[in-house]
Amino acid sequence: MRITILGGGHGCFAAAADLSQQGHEVRWWRRQHQAFAALRQAGCLGLTDANGEHKVPLPQLCDDLDQAIQDADLLLLPTPATAQDDIARAMAPHLRNGQVVFLAPGTFGSYAMAQAVAQAGSQAQVAWAETGTLPYLARCRDAVSVNVSARAVRLPTGVYPETQSPHAMRVIQQAFPSVHPCGNALSGALMNAGPIIHPPLMVMNAAPLQHFERWDIHNEGTQPVVRAVTDALDHERIAVREALGYDTPHYPLADHYHSDRWMYGDAHRQLVKSGDWREHIDLFTHRYITEDVAMGLALLASTARWAGVEAPVAHGILALVGAYLGQDLRQGPRTLEALGLANQSHAAVHARLHSGSPA
Repeated sequence: MRITILGGGHGCFAAAADLSQQGHEVRWWRRQHQAFAALRQAGCLGLTDANGEHKVPLPQLCDDLDQAIQDADLLLLPTPATAQDDIARAMAPHLRNGQVVFLAPGTFGSYAMAQAVAQAGSQAQVAWAETGTLPYLARCRDAVSVNVSARAVRLPTGVYPETQSPHAMRVIQQAFPSVHPCGNALSGALMNAGPIIHPPLMVMNAAPLQHFERWDIHNEGTQPVVRAVTDALDHERIAVREALGYDTPHYPLADHYHSDRWMYGDAHRQLVKSGDWREHIDLFTHRYITEDVAMGLALLASTARWAGVEAPVAHGILALVGAYLGQDLRQGPRTLEALGLANQSHAAVHARLHSGSPA
């Protein structure tokens, strides 16, 4: 299958190595084209996973976006939600009918990017899909190699418009067999694990994160009191899903810590064992704040308001981070208010998400 990867982070490196190793025809584009220089010089990608160390042939590295997109079946964005608006505007003139865009994860980017592309003048009939986490637990070791600690075994995925879900599933499953449908785009967004795991870890580890040069929020930073808050926040997420009529499984985050039923299976143990998350984290600029709080948690809080669900933990963490950032995060770009959906009925929004047109 022809797959195009858009972006340059850890997940993009993992996808480029994994999908190339699978034998797909892979192209890779990133906004900072010069960042490919080290890879071009190395001539291959280094991949370390459970099967050891591998040298993987490079995918086609593209400076030109039209060249990257033109005949791709699947466009994969394992990129932060903060990059989605820019990428949407850049890709709009190059999209073709029948393509599938897969955001891993999405933060409701499947809906937001579709609107941005349409506003840019594109009339391409594209399926926009998003899942609950990256397909990989991955960290780059340097500019030419990546370590994959685990691969997702379950990837619940919502599609916009939902009528395109069967087509999107057929395409995505050729690359990621663990993908399964979970309903519309908002259902997919409410599977996103990042806004549940990371905000409590950031807020409740704020002092050591500022004090120590490197700190592992998933090891020393994950203590019982932190877990209690994370579980409470996840209960709010599930309550919102239930209020909106979304089906199980909801993938409760407790399974991430205590069983193999979560998206990565036995994920937390593998994550801590790798040591890859002992790192420097800036409380103002790290994506756990700019993406998972300012966008993802703001979306959850906004959706809870719209659904009439009490969500004191979500609102409280959002207020705390907003206090030190000096921002009102209730006005974030991924809230239902900002997306023009908060003043519509549940039925109208579900109809729009199903058909891709106004109810």
